[in-house]
Amino acid sequence: MKIVAVNERGQRIGETHPQARYSNGEVAGVLALRDQGLSYSQIATACQMPKSTVAHICRGNRRCQTPARYSMVER
Repeated sequence: MKIVAVNERGQRIGETHPQARYSNGEVAGVLALRDQGLSYSQIATACQMPKSTVAHICRGNRRCQTPARYSMVER
């Protein structure tokens, strides 16, 4: 059994989502670099991810949900 974060509809969010490509740490790193004033292109190069992904993370289009609760699931 594993504990995962879920939204208000009970769907997995963050790095525990089945289609997640980046860890919560990598997303936090992108946001930290943006706070330091780096451009999307500079962040994309540093983190080895597409510029559009960096832009979506920074704008809040991706990974913008906070956990409503945590749930136990089978691995």
